[in-house]
Amino acid sequence: MTDETPTIYVWGGERAGFERWLNTFYDLVEGDELLSPVFEGLVTDEHRRHVVTWWCEVMGGPASYTDELGGYEHMLAKHRGLHITAEQRLRFVTLLSQAADDAGLPDDPEFRAAIMGYAEWGTRLAVHNSGDATDVVEHAPVPRWGWGVAPPYQP
Repeated sequence: MTDETPTIYVWGGERAGFERWLNTFYDLVEGDELLSPVFEGLVTDEHRRHVVTWWCEVMGGPASYTDELGGYEHMLAKHRGLHITAEQRLRFVTLLSQAADDAGLPDDPEFRAAIMGYAEWGTRLAVHNSGDATDVVEHAPVPRWGWGVAPPYQP
């Protein structure tokens, strides 16, 4: 990749694109019988804003989650004790993918592989961290996701 390669954050439409996507996602979650109980049937505006801020930072945007919301430790605390099941994790990832389509995010395979790769990684970590594991990493930086092996094609 070159220095001119945009971040995933920029490629996805910056904060506005991630807000559109994640609000579409949480609308789907609120109507889902498996996931809505995790949020007591309603995903608050504050939760939505915080998750958008997290995703923006992870995907190469401003470090606002770290600077303003408590970073990795805060996100970890929000998942502790939830006991997320494998079935809930899979539904979460599936609805994220559906919401990306519904919200009109870029549909090139490189972008989708990047965001869904993070979704797979992050949700599997969330399952581990939400249960009774004794080997949870308590302190870490917010991850900074990259394009991996498939940066966006730019002719």
